[in-house]
Amino acid sequence: MTSRFLQNLLDDASRPFRPGGHFAYHYARGKLSSDCIFRELLKRGIFPAEGRFLDLGCGQGSLFSWLLAARNLYEKGNWPSDWAVPPKPLSLHGYELMQKDVDRAARAFGADHPVVAIRQGDMCKVDFGQVDVVTILDALHYIDHQRQKDVLKRIRAALPPGGLFLTRVGDKGAGLPYHLCNWVDHAVTFVRGHRLPTLYGRPLAEWVDLLKNLGFQVETMPMTEGKPFANIMLICRVPAEATI
Repeated sequence: MTSRFLQNLLDDASRPFRPGGHFAYHYARGKLSSDCIFRELLKRGIFPAEGRFLDLGCGQGSLFSWLLAARNLYEKGNWPSDWAVPPKPLSLHGYELMQKDVDRAARAFGADHPVVAIRQGDMCKVDFGQVDVVTILDALHYIDHQRQKDVLKRIRAALPPGGLFLTRVGDKGAGLPYHLCNWVDHAVTFVRGHRLPTLYGRPLAEWVDLLKNLGFQVETMPMTEGKPFANIMLICRVPAEATI
């Protein structure tokens, strides 16, 4: 069941990117099939039952397509009994700095999608509004430490009590696995047609302290699936009784 289900989920989540051409389709398919974080987010039920999502550094919107495909399969009764119920997205809004990725997203979702809206924008400058979930997957390290802190502070302000911020970072204190992460990051960035970035990592303990000082409850979870990397998922929740 699980193998067939995962194939159906991958097919449904990749299909919207076909109109964007060979690269858009195969990039989405490769990312969604090889990166364990997408499966774990659904299987473990980390997201709320429903909510307004904001993805910063969202690329061409692969996460959004994954969530929509998951909800569609669930509503059709095609869902593993040992997986959590997938979230019902009320809105899926994303900002991406690279216009090429925004263009691919536009071809995938169209201009009038009832849920998805992806725009070009810098996470350091755009208005986050008020949302229930904020995600930044493998993008925080592209901005310097002061701007990281500013972005995280604004994310905290955008979330209600019980809100969720989810990110994945590299643990700079992990030695060689961290450097392997950076090498892969540079390679993927180059393949996507972008210039090689300067990366601003932190040791895991420093990430956790920073987020806790901003008022988050933080859970850490290795997210490498046996690969020799230092990727850590940070599940950051605003306490239910919190005030800004």
